[in-house]
Amino acid sequence: MSNQFVWVDIPVVDLDRAIAFYSSVLTGTVSREGGPGFFFGLLPHADHGVSGCLYQPGPDNAPSRHGPLIYLNATGRLREAVQAVQDHGGSVIQAVHQIGEHGWRAIVIDSEGNRIALHAPTV
Repeated sequence: MSNQFVWVDIPVVDLDRAIAFYSSVLTGTVSREGGPGFFFGLLPHADHGVSGCLYQPGPDNAPSRHGPLIYLNATGRLREAVQAVQDHGGSVIQAVHQIGEHGWRAIVIDSEGNRIALHAPTV
């Protein structure tokens, strides 16, 4: 079965700040990409894996603490990722906690004001 999620756009206010934040929290570098008149931060991904980008939205979207909750992979480094959140302008809403048989997560606010979850199967 294919992944149910194929891409995610994460709205940001300051693209360079968001690229630095996500590069420190995730296990790979977020690359600055773009073309004439547009730029985005491409999230790390493998070959045909699910990924997404950071982008500066128009008036129809904005960073938010409300709405869908995106889970990002922090396998093998959940506590380090939470510390990176705090070190790079984010904050912790819910500290690392177990979510039953589904593993562990922390819910945080990124450097741009988005609520996201960091997930790992074990702590």
